[in-house]
Amino acid sequence: MAFQKAVKGTALIGGGAIATVFGLSQFSQYRNKHGALVQVEAEEGAPVRREHLPTREQQLAALQSSGEFDVLIIGGGATGCGCALDAATRGLKTALLERDDFSSGTSSRSTKLIHGGVRYLQKAIMNLDFEQYRMVKEALEERAHLLQSAPHLSAPLPIMLPIYKWWQLPYYWVGIKLYDLVAGSQCLKSSYVLTKARALELFPMLRRDKLVGAIVYYDGQHNDARMNLAIALTAARYGAATANYTEVRHLLKSPGTGGGRTRVCGVRCRDVITGKEFDVRAKCVINATGPFTDSVRKMDDQEVPNICQPSAGVHIVMPGYYSPDNMGLLDPATSDGRVIFFLPWEKMTIAGTTDSPTDVTSHPIPTEEDINFILSEVRNYLGADVEVRRGDVLAAWSGIRPLVTNPDSKDTQSLSRNHVVTVSDSGLITIAGGKWTTYRAMARDTIDTAIRVHSLKAGSCRTMGLQLEGAQDWSPTLYIRLVQDYGLESEVAQHLASTYGGKAFEVAKIAQVTGKRWPIVGKRLVSEFPYIEAEVVYGVKEYARTAVDIISRRTRLAFLNVQAAHEALPRIVDIMGKELNWCEQKKKEELETAKTFLYYEMGYKVKTDQLTDSSEISLVPSDIERYKKRFHMFDKDKKGFITIVDVQRVLQSISVQIDENTLHEILNEVDLNKNGQVELNEFLQLMSAIQKGRVSGSRLAVLMKSAEEKLRRRQPIPVDRSGGGL
Repeated sequence: MAFQKAVKGTALIGGGAIATVFGLSQFSQYRNKHGALVQVEAEEGAPVRREHLPTREQQLAALQSSGEFDVLIIGGGATGCGCALDAATRGLKTALLERDDFSSGTSSRSTKLIHGGVRYLQKAIMNLDFEQYRMVKEALEERAHLLQSAPHLSAPLPIMLPIYKWWQLPYYWVGIKLYDLVAGSQCLKSSYVLTKARALELFPMLRRDKLVGAIVYYDGQHNDARMNLAIALTAARYGAATANYTEVRHLLKSPGTGGGRTRVCGVRCRDVITGKEFDVRAKCVINATGPFTDSVRKMDDQEVPNICQPSAGVHIVMPGYYSPDNMGLLDPATSDGRVIFFLPWEKMTIAGTTDSPTDVTSHPIPTEEDINFILSEVRNYLGADVEVRRGDVLAAWSGIRPLVTNPDSKDTQSLSRNHVVTVSDSGLITIAGGKWTTYRAMARDTIDTAIRVHSLKAGSCRTMGLQLEGAQDWSPTLYIRLVQDYGLESEVAQHLASTYGGKAFEVAKIAQVTGKRWPIVGKRLVSEFPYIEAEVVYGVKEYARTAVDIISRRTRLAFLNVQAAHEALPRIVDIMGKELNWCEQKKKEELETAKTFLYYEMGYKVKTDQLTDSSEISLVPSDIERYKKRFHMFDKDKKGFITIVDVQRVLQSISVQIDENTLHEILNEVDLNKNGQVELNEFLQLMSAIQKGRVSGSRLAVLMKSAEEKLRRRQPIPVDRSGGGL
């Protein structure tokens, strides 16, 4: 009864606010629909979409031999690739340069949400900020577009907002309903209120104590790096000359007409892989470099003030059992006022994000402090029976948000959450700020500015409704055909369909035969993930040039489990070596570079730091004795340490076989002083760290416990226990 009264009261409280926003929303929708009447369909009048994707070598040749481009974009993130796609589909001669890989920066390190921003709408209403409202409105419109343009890479996701105080129910209900209302006809699904019982049924891990109920609303979720790549590949198919690993060294300038100011007319760039330098000339140069916005602006003018204020956001990935398969969680007010999302993603659970000032770097590193902050907030919302362990953090990363101040604004101290398009005196166009969801609108505004400022001949934007790479032939049941036609595992087929869309058949065609009865084709890179070896070969066709490209952006292995990525690396390097004709020295370099990437940027270091040679042993005496007995079952000679030979002897006695390389890896995880053996003290440090939750999933600990149990079961039963004998 109390719950029903609260809901009824909520409706009365929210009525006035809803009516106000409804008027604004309807006006905005009318304006957008009226504007759409004069737009041609996305595909009409656009250049022909290429059937075959040009190779990277062909793209580099085009950059050097095509004369002057209309538009040259610096930066291969979501915004830069969006600009290339927008320009190319308008018929403009387009080039794009990225010094690393497509989506190697912020665009691959997001929360994986396609959203309008619930908290921004809250600020818009509380502060009567119409600009903030417009930003949310635009983001919700773009959310709908993104879900439609790449349905294989994105989907609606229900997100639960648990309520622990009665007064919060009407407050949050009004806010979420306004969010639905602002979306208008593009609302994904209507939000709804849940009773306590129903909330716990849908999210059983939730903390029950003092739970009143919950509100569920919908936003979108996507595979951000693959989405970015899909935009880049689509731009290439429409004729854009796109090249990753091509670094801009400096801007080219020409004298202004009539003795006026010099004008930016191109760039001097270098192929990072070969070292070759060359010029690319263009009528218009666009700076879309995210956190590196100011470094390119200073290539144009050393005296220009910085407009980018970088902020670091850390995310962690935990096992999938921490959240339901299809329900996220929003903590709207953390202990320090930030917002934390707790979301299912790729059958794992992603939690984040933090928000702290940082320096601009190509290699942001997650800190232990940020990881523990996220874990602490997660513990506040999960039940007491769910132990949130530090050792369950499978991967962690930091992304840099390029927050900007508008240089044209009188209040230069205030940060703009919206995007900013500026034009320098020499004609360099900079697009900065904004968010992933609005990449298409940002690109549209940027190319509109380029056409106006540089007098380019082109029509209006054609990307609304344009389907991205893989979307054309995709359907929700496409994976069934992959299973039936090629003999792929169902899980692998679903993964290929949701990653490559209609292009999944091209991957399946090059998949290797397994030699087993089932699956017929598709050798996995690691057993617990559906990534197969054929994806490495196909990734090279998609412009992957390093092992890091494969483990982090063509597949998402590094973002899901750093140890699994580490295990897959040797095979990935071997396959890439064959495709790209790498010598043995090059393969070694690639392997070490990828390991360094995992160690620092994907949280492997902070994970391994949980168990070091200085780790404390905080075990009770009875536990110490129990673990010593287990250790001595392997260390029969009382040497004080165990080696691969000791482990092999015990495994042989219980008829278990593990190859020597795997055993070496298992012992190496615990061999803290790296002397080729595991000492008693190291084993006790491991068991202590496991008890404290700082380490989980230790293969040596599980192996030794399992072996101990099997050996005990095989021991002869004493005569006195058997009841005597004849």
